[in-house]
Order: sequence, then C-alpha cells, then structure tokens
Amino acid sequence: MKENTRKRKKAILGFKETLGREWIIERLYQVYESGKQGFDSMMLKLGKMMAETIMYIEREEISGPDYMPLSPDIRKHASQGGSVFIGDQRIKGVQHPRLRGPQGEITLQSYQKMKAPGGFSEELLGKVLRGISCRKYGETVVDAAGAFGVSASAVSARIIKATSKKLREFKERALSSFVPFAIFIDTIHRGKKDAKEAFIVALGLDVNGRKMPLGFWQGATENHEICEELLADMERRGLKISRRIIWVTDGGKGVIKALKDRFGKKLIHQRCTIHKDRNIQKHLAKKYRKEAHRRFTAALEQNSYKDARSMLMDMEKWLRCINESAADSLLEALEEILTLHRLKVPALLRKTLQSTNPIESMFSTVRGAEGNVKRYRGSAMMQRWLAADLLYAEKGFKRIKGHASIAGVIGNIEAAENDAIDRLAA
Repeated sequence: MKENTRKRKKAILGFKETLGREWIIERLYQVYESGKQGFDSMMLKLGKMMAETIMYIEREEISGPDYMPLSPDIRKHASQGGSVFIGDQRIKGVQHPRLRGPQGEITLQSYQKMKAPGGFSEELLGKVLRGISCRKYGETVVDAAGAFGVSASAVSARIIKATSKKLREFKERALSSFVPFAIFIDTIHRGKKDAKEAFIVALGLDVNGRKMPLGFWQGATENHEICEELLADMERRGLKISRRIIWVTDGGKGVIKALKDRFGKKLIHQRCTIHKDRNIQKHLAKKYRKEAHRRFTAALEQNSYKDARSMLMDMEKWLRCINESAADSLLEALEEILTLHRLKVPALLRKTLQSTNPIESMFSTVRGAEGNVKRYRGSAMMQRWLAADLLYAEKGFKRIKGHASIAGVIGNIEAAENDAIDRLAA
C-alpha cells in the first residue's frame, strides 16, 4: 500500500477527531471573516471529506479489512483523483479508492452516484452539518453511508475493532519507563443514572513535567478495594510506586483509605483545594460565601507554609462564629491542603498540583469525544471507549508550566524524608 494512501486512510478514520476539535473551530473563524464565501467553502470541504469516508467504507465492505480479505480475487488498489457533485457544484480533487477483481476494475456504487449532479444532495449535506454540530459523528457517518447503499454494520464493525485495539493498547502498555513525580486520582462514571459504573482513573505527571493516563479500574462505587486493584495493576505493568510521589485527590474517602493503608504516615497527599473551597461554601449562607472564598484563596496564595497556615487558622475562627460545620470542614483537611506549601513548591508548579483540574480537564475531553455514544452495551463497550478516549486525550497533553521546578521539589521531599529518619534515630 502506498504511503499517501495509508495516510489518507488514517485521516478518514480520524474523521470524528479532526472535525470535533481544531479543524471546525478554524473553519468557523474563517466563516466569521469571509461571510458566505467562507461558509460555502466549509460546506464543500465537509462534503468532500464525507464523500471520501463513504467510499472507503464501501470499499472495505466489498473487499474486507486488510488483515481478513473476503476474497483473494479482490484487491485494493490505492486511489486516484476524481470529482464528485455536492449539490449541483462539481468538486475536483476528491480521492476515490479503487478495487480490482478478476474482471478488472470494480466500480464503487457510491462513487458512481456522487459523480452525477444531485447525487450528494444539499439536503444530505445539511444533515451531515447538523449531525456534526450535535457531535453525532457515528450516526452521521452511518446515515450518510446508508444513503449510498453502504451497510451500517460495516461502520459499526470498524468502530468496535478500532476501540478494542485501543483498549488492549491502553491496558497492556508498559509503565516501567515512566518515572512519576505526582499522580492524580479521580472517578468518572459511565452508563445510565440508575445503573452507573464507577471508573477510578490515574493520571501521572513524570519528573519532566509530562502527563500520561496510567490506568483505570471499574467498580460499582468508588471504594478503597477498587483503588487498590488500580495500584496493583499499574505496578504489574512496571510502574514504580514509591512514598516520594505526590498524590492529588478530591478527598474521596475510599481512595484516601487505600493510599493510607499502603503508605501510612509517609503518604504525601495533596487535597484538591477547589473541592475543599466548594465544600466549605456549601455549609454557608449565600451572603458569607464570597468572603469565605476570598479568605481561602488569599491564604493559599501565600508562598510560606507558616503564613498560609496562619491565615487559614484565622479563617477557621471567623467560620466558627458563623457555622461550626464549615469550620470543622476546613480543619478536617488543613494539613493536606497545605502539603505543597510544606514542600516549598513554587507558585507556578503549585497551581497545577493543588487541585484535580488536570484530570478533570482530561475527563472533559473524554466526555466530548463520547458525545455520540447513546447507550453502553455492557462493561466491554464502556472500557473500550474509555481507553480509546483517554489515549485520544493524551495526544493533546502539553508539558506543564513550572516543570523546571520539579527537580528542586524532589530534593525537598528527599530532605524531609531524611529529617524524619534522623529524628527517629535520635
């Protein structure tokens, strides 16, 4: 298979990813600048991409996938340039895939239809645009392909095959080369409201400031047994989990129990400051919430552990006069809120580590990528899609701001550990 064909197939299979993100934003911006001309251009390019997608699906339906051809007499034969009609406008430069059989060239039914004016009607293009705008990518491709006689099963089989491969890749990939500096743990739920499944997910941050989803484990609820299974799975794949890792959680009791059972008093645990801020405000009447947020934020902006703790203790006294439960909520996690201050983490790096925002951001990407999934048909489908979407989210990760400070923080952790050993020896 020629290299340009391979790249083109990869691009077609990435239809959802491409249109769901930067491409569509860029095109819409062009529409804003150039008005109707830009809009017409975007519609035609979408139509061209959809036309090529339909033809590749039909070719695969006739010949079978590369690893399992349906007939030894039918061979895929690269592709060539051609033209199709989108509405009444002829579009050149469309790459249509080719097939050869015992009698020579096999004509694709979809290509023949689209070569005639009105074959790819403006009505069908409108449906494609509406489907993309609603993020119904799978349904959009299936419906468009069906309009040209291509079966929906060919599309579904491709999606299942692709996501299964991603699941295997994700759950079996080695972690021995990943050197963790911090690990974020949080839970994402899948399925219907009355039958939701909890997936505990770990997002790693290595010593060079690069993020990587490390694994997930499924359970009915977020509990310490499931978290322990996740930790064991990551270790089985080579991850070296030491007591020098900074663990960042939202305060879920099951996860914290699993970490404390493993590390005891040597656990380095940073509670999510955003969750704690929200929890405190939930106890308060609305007229006090703004001031509570201001005091909490001002304390955490301090670089010194001593100054930050002093301001939080002043806040606790203020809360005690208003709401005892709010004051207790603050005290319950006081030291875990200040873990990064105690380790003298610089402000820029502390901004990344003081909350579960990095993993929440990854979950947001996952939910966006799964916008077209209407019903999960069992655990296998849930896991396939989650693995595929986590790997998709990983492609967009960037090196965190403040990564140059990580080496210094590791030195602070080692120094604190040595001090503790010396005190015990004395």
